[in-house]
Amino acid sequence: MVEIPRRSLLAAIAALGAGACSKIAESDTGQSLFEAAQGGHRALHRALAGRQGLAPEYAPEDRSPSFRGNGSVTVETPFYKDQLAKGFPDWRLTVRGLVERPLSLTLAEIRALPQRTQITRHDCVEGWSAIGEWTGPQLAVLLDAARVREEANFIVLRCADTLYGSAYYESIDMVEAYHPQTIIAHALNGAPLPEKNGAPLRARIERQLGYKHAKYLTAIEAVASLDGIGKGKGGFWEDHAGYQWYAGI
Repeated sequence: MVEIPRRSLLAAIAALGAGACSKIAESDTGQSLFEAAQGGHRALHRALAGRQGLAPEYAPEDRSPSFRGNGSVTVETPFYKDQLAKGFPDWRLTVRGLVERPLSLTLAEIRALPQRTQITRHDCVEGWSAIGEWTGPQLAVLLDAARVREEANFIVLRCADTLYGSAYYESIDMVEAYHPQTIIAHALNGAPLPEKNGAPLRARIERQLGYKHAKYLTAIEAVASLDGIGKGKGGFWEDHAGYQWYAGI
């Protein structure tokens, strides 16, 4: 049931290309079409898969021999380079925004939380895929610990990396945030997350395309609206290349 829509979506997005997406998205008509298509896509995807439907999981022998890096493959700051060399002793992940109990967690504290390990397939908008084993706490565990307020509608994922002079970020709604396969991964294939794959922390949002899986995480922010964040479209590539905000597969 998953294979056909997944391949169709990948092919359609790859065919558009970033330049074409940007030109279409700049027009009022194009923006309306994107919003209508995105809303229909999300409704159909959830009707077929269910709000808590799981993405396929695989056996250890199915893991890809290598898992490529894509987009940013490092963070070009002295702090990151120093932390990378030392094993990220001073890296903090904050949980903030519309929460009753803001958190600031070390990597050791994140590893001490209840963990989920899942072997899933990563599908990139560029047309490549890889299967990897990811380990980390469910995002829901962090949100519950921070006591997210009722008026929160979205979770914004803040990152340390930049592309084209802009900070990378992504966002998801509360259904995806509380999905059991949405985790904050610190390990890939049983080892600490490599630099090119987003060390020390990245999001795994298994029912969506790869650009939603934000890397080099520094903060998780609960918000009521995406207005005023970046260009207001919910993510780096959504802002800069017209990608759909909802990238379900």
